[in-house]
Amino acid sequence: FASRSAMVRILIKGGKVVNDDCTQEADVYIENGIIQQVGKELMIPGGAKVIDASGKLVLPGGIDTSVHLEESFMNAITADDYYSGTKAALAGGTTMVIGHVLPDRNESLLEAYEKCRSSADSKSCCDYALHVGVTWWGPKVRAEMEKLVREKGVNSFQMFMAYKDMFMLRDSELFQALQHCKDIGAIARVHAENGELVAEGAKETLDLGISGPEGIEISRPEEMEAEATHRAITIANRAHCPIYLVNVSSMSAGDELATAKMQGKVVHGETTIAHAVLNGMQYYHQDWAYAAAHVTVPPLRLDPSTPNFLMSLLGNDTLNVLTSDHRPFTIKQRAMGKDDFTKIPHGLPGIQDRMSVIWEKGVIGGKMDENRFVAVTSSNAAKIYNLYPRKGRIIPGADADIVVWDPEGSKTISVENQVQGGDINLYEGLRCHGVPLVTISRGRLVYENGIFTCAEGSGKFCPLRTFPDYLYKKMVQREKVSDRKCRC
Repeated sequence: FASRSAMVRILIKGGKVVNDDCTQEADVYIENGIIQQVGKELMIPGGAKVIDASGKLVLPGGIDTSVHLEESFMNAITADDYYSGTKAALAGGTTMVIGHVLPDRNESLLEAYEKCRSSADSKSCCDYALHVGVTWWGPKVRAEMEKLVREKGVNSFQMFMAYKDMFMLRDSELFQALQHCKDIGAIARVHAENGELVAEGAKETLDLGISGPEGIEISRPEEMEAEATHRAITIANRAHCPIYLVNVSSMSAGDELATAKMQGKVVHGETTIAHAVLNGMQYYHQDWAYAAAHVTVPPLRLDPSTPNFLMSLLGNDTLNVLTSDHRPFTIKQRAMGKDDFTKIPHGLPGIQDRMSVIWEKGVIGGKMDENRFVAVTSSNAAKIYNLYPRKGRIIPGADADIVVWDPEGSKTISVENQVQGGDINLYEGLRCHGVPLVTISRGRLVYENGIFTCAEGSGKFCPLRTFPDYLYKKMVQREKVSDRKCRC
């Protein structure tokens, strides 16, 4: 089956090819899983399947840089495994995901990684890679990080400043972890919230008798995110390590990021589709299940102008990547926190709707053009994670991960017809203009007009290389300059 499908020839005719820097009318010819030609009047061998893309856009497949599939978290297992989750991704126009391995405290990072691989390899329908969480610190972790980078195709690690007594690193540990990331050329992803104060805030909030979902916002105000964001950037700067901030959720944290960029620090950031579209008023909804379905960290913010602000930061490159941070739980799973908001598992679904929702709110909403859309949903991720231009760009020689996108088409999002797991859709009833018609993964037609033709386990693990230029070139240049200054 694999060898036969590898020989499939596809010609996408009459569409507009959209990359992050330009749009051109061109046909795209695919063979052996690779884009062979892009242009007009192509000379191609016979026997190709022709896809008519007249009036449509031809985009690089989406890259979703943060998904939690088959993950056990806060006493619950996410409602999607690597099969259902990647299938939902393909239905939404995403052709690659980066999942998380979150080792328990004192658990071997390598063992946690192998456990995840053994399950994901046999299930994933699209290409995937993995981030590994640095959830504790010591010589063993340091050695295993190096091994993961050298032998296992991992090039990114996630550190937490929140989740006290669970994943949180102290400042000195974070500093050492960032120094180590820099030495081995890895991408340092940091979740920035003041973990000590969050723990105090949760206690205080419960003591006040506030136990509902609104407690999540009350106990984690945005100044705790802004403070930690500033601290993370400072620590990374001392460690000479490029930093990548995840789940940027507030205006004040966005301002910290923008300021750091203007000061020339090597800082990148991602936000989630939920943070860029929804606000924290949802936590006050009279229906507990609905309110609880929005619990995530950092929380959605009460200031209703926040999503607009974050969308603008995506538009002007202060924020670089838009992810789903897909972590779906059911109403029943969330009900563990019925009397105590700290027991509601954190995480929101969105792997399937990410591309259409950002098109609707970002492009149709006038915050970005189609090129910027490609940048934040695909190309920037490919550059940061060292996959570019093999992924994230439509050029000859690149992997044939392509979406035929109908900018005029529309659909109404509903939990009734979603592929992703979970029993609530946060965008229920939202009418999206801009829908994926055809998804091609490594040259295989995997989704067309609502029909799947992908086999379980047909996706491949993508080993990622270290020292991505997009992050490290500037760092190296800066160090040369400061060396010169020191020598003078």
